[in-house]
Amino acid sequence: MKPEVLNRMNIVRGDITKEQVDAIVNAANPTLLGGGGVDGAIHRAAGPELREECRTLGGCEPGEAKITRGYRLPSRFVIHTVGPIWRGGTHGEPELLASCYRNCLRIAAERGLRTLAFPSISTGAYGYPIRAAARVALSTVAAELEKYPNIEEVRFVCFSGSDEQVYRETLRELAAASEGSHPA
Repeated sequence: MKPEVLNRMNIVRGDITKEQVDAIVNAANPTLLGGGGVDGAIHRAAGPELREECRTLGGCEPGEAKITRGYRLPSRFVIHTVGPIWRGGTHGEPELLASCYRNCLRIAAERGLRTLAFPSISTGAYGYPIRAAARVALSTVAAELEKYPNIEEVRFVCFSGSDEQVYRETLRELAAASEGSHPA
């Protein structure tokens, strides 16, 4: 992991609906019409206009992403992505989860967005183990940021202190592993 990439990734504890970034990412369900957890919180904070725009999008497949306006949120946009439901890790879950992060970053780059905030995708009702999800999230975003130099900051917004700790530990592990793999 290159130091310049690490400097563009931040882990914070908080409420993603309060993040002042160009776009926040919604861990959505396939209908895109709201639900529980992060999805419900984003829809409530954005107001009914978000649901109305989402109705026009025709849903979203796992691993894909779609963008809408942010409406009443501090962020200008919401990028909706549907993570995989955890079924033991042998049904393509890591690849689908990585695809969520890749597609969100691609959309952000295409739109010229510079700052982006992600929740921990698939770790709530979809049951993805937090350590495994954090590893996929952080390693995928680090790799993708090398392709998108105009994205200045990616925040991982953790709702709980325990999730924040897992993300911080995982980032340290990935950074240490990458330092060990490159000759000085």
